[in-house]
Amino acid sequence: MPTDKIDQLRRKRQRISLGGGQERIDKQHEKGKLTARERLQYLFDANSFVELDAFVACRCTNFGMDKLGFEGESVVTGYGRVDGRLVYAFSQDFTVTGGALGEMHARKVVKAMDAAVKVGAPIVGLNDSGGARIQEAVDALSGYGEIFYRNAIYSGVIPQISAVMGPCAGGAVYSPALTDFIFMVDRTSQMFITGPQVISTVTGEQVSAEDLGGALTHNKVSGNAHFIAESDRDCLAAIRQLLGYLPGNNMENPPRAPSGDDPNRMVEAFDTIIPETPNKPYDMHEIIKLLVDDGRFLEYQALFAPNLLTALARIDGRPVGIIANQPAVMAGCLDINAGDKAARFIRTCSAFNLPLLTFVDVPGFLPGAAQEYGGIIRHGAKILYAYSEATVPKLTVITRKAYGGAYVAMCSKSLGADLVFAWPTAEIAVMGSEGAVNIIFKKDLDRAEDKQAAKQQILKNYEAEFATPYKAAERGFVDDVIEPRTTRQRVIDGLVMLAGKRERRPAKVHGNIPL
Repeated sequence: MPTDKIDQLRRKRQRISLGGGQERIDKQHEKGKLTARERLQYLFDANSFVELDAFVACRCTNFGMDKLGFEGESVVTGYGRVDGRLVYAFSQDFTVTGGALGEMHARKVVKAMDAAVKVGAPIVGLNDSGGARIQEAVDALSGYGEIFYRNAIYSGVIPQISAVMGPCAGGAVYSPALTDFIFMVDRTSQMFITGPQVISTVTGEQVSAEDLGGALTHNKVSGNAHFIAESDRDCLAAIRQLLGYLPGNNMENPPRAPSGDDPNRMVEAFDTIIPETPNKPYDMHEIIKLLVDDGRFLEYQALFAPNLLTALARIDGRPVGIIANQPAVMAGCLDINAGDKAARFIRTCSAFNLPLLTFVDVPGFLPGAAQEYGGIIRHGAKILYAYSEATVPKLTVITRKAYGGAYVAMCSKSLGADLVFAWPTAEIAVMGSEGAVNIIFKKDLDRAEDKQAAKQQILKNYEAEFATPYKAAERGFVDDVIEPRTTRQRVIDGLVMLAGKRERRPAKVHGNIPL
C-alpha cells in the first residue's frame, strides 16, 4: 500500500483526536475537567479501548456549521475492558461545539447502545454537553428521542450508567434520568431542565447554576443522582468499582470475586451493638461494615433519605444489595423519600440478579400532615411493590424494632422473604409496647388507684410476652432467632442455599407500580 495513504490516515486520526483543538482542550483542563478521550482512558483498562465511528462527521450546513473546521463529531464511542470485562461507552466532547448533540452525534450513541445489547455488555455514558445543537433543529430533537427510546427499552437488559461531568441541560437530562445509575462530579457538573437565566426571566427567582442543579443538590435534595465524586478521576474510579458488582446483562449472575474474609467469621460485636435503652440510636453503617467482606461497601444515594441505607457489597465474594433502616436518623422511620430510594434500589438489584439483604429496625412510617399531603401512601406502596415483585433471593435480619405496616414493608415473610432471621433484641408487633398498653389496657388503667404503678407493671408484663421475636417465630413469620454474632455465617449459608432459586409469576405485559 502506498505510504502516502497510510500517512493520510494517520494525519486524519491525529486531527480527530484533538477534537476542537488544543486551545479548547486547555480550557477544559483549566476548568478541572478531563477531555472526552482522557476520560475513556481512565475508565477502561490500559490500552483496551477501541474507538468506533471516529470518522463520522456532522452533515449539517446550516448557519455555517460546515465551516467550523473540525473533523469527526462531538462524541467518542467504542468499547473496551474494565477489570477484564467487556463494557461499551460514549463520551461527549465539550471541545467540539460544546458537546452539543446533533443527528450524527445521536447516531453514534445509538449505534453503541445497540451494539452493547447485542453482546450483552453494560454501557457507560459520560455526559458533558450544552444540549441540543440548535443549528440542526428537529434532527437534534429526534436524535434525543432515539436515545431515550433505547434507554427505556434496554432498561433491565443491560446496566446503563451515566456520569454527568459537565453541563447537562434541557431535554438532555432525560437520558441520564432513564438509566440505572447517575454519577455527578462536585462543582463541575450540573443538571437542570431550565437554567438560572430562564428561571430568572420567567419567575424572577435568583439561583446559581450550582445551587439549582449541582452535584450536591441532586445527591442530597432532589435524589436525581446516586453518587457524588470530587473529580473526574474519582468519578471514573467509582464507576469501575460499581461495574465490579454488576453482571454484563440480565441473563448473567453478578461476578463473584475471591474473598480472603472467613465465611465462618463470628462478629462478636453484634452481641452488644444494640443499646439496652430501646429508644437509643446506633449507626447501621457499623453493622453493615462488620458483616460484609473486609468491611467494604459502595453506598447508593448516601446523602438522600439518610434514614434508609442502601449499598452494594460482597459477602463471601458474592455481590449483594443491602437495604437497612438507619436508627441514627429519624429513628429509622420510613418517609416519602425513603420509599422512592428503596423501591428504585430494590428493582435495580432484582433486574440484575443481585440478592437482597434487608436489615430491619423500623418504628413505623413518618407521621405528619406534610407526609400525608406529599403522598406517603403512594410512595410507601412503592416499597411493598418492589419487594413483592423481586424474584431474587431475599434475606431479612430484624435487629430491633419492626412495627406495624413498616415491618411488613421491610421485606417481611408476607412479602416473599425467603429467609427471615431475628436477633433476640427484635420486637415484632403492630406498635410499640407503650402505645399498645394504652389501647389494650385502657379500662384497667382507668380503674387503677395508682395509674403509673399499674401501667409500669402491665408494660413490664406486656414487653416480656410480646416485645420479642418469639411470637412471630411461633407462627413461622421468623425462620430462626439467631445469636447476633452468627449473622454473617447464617447469611452466607442462606445465600448458598438460595443460589438456585427460581420463581415464576403470572404472565403480563408489565405491572403497574404506584408512581
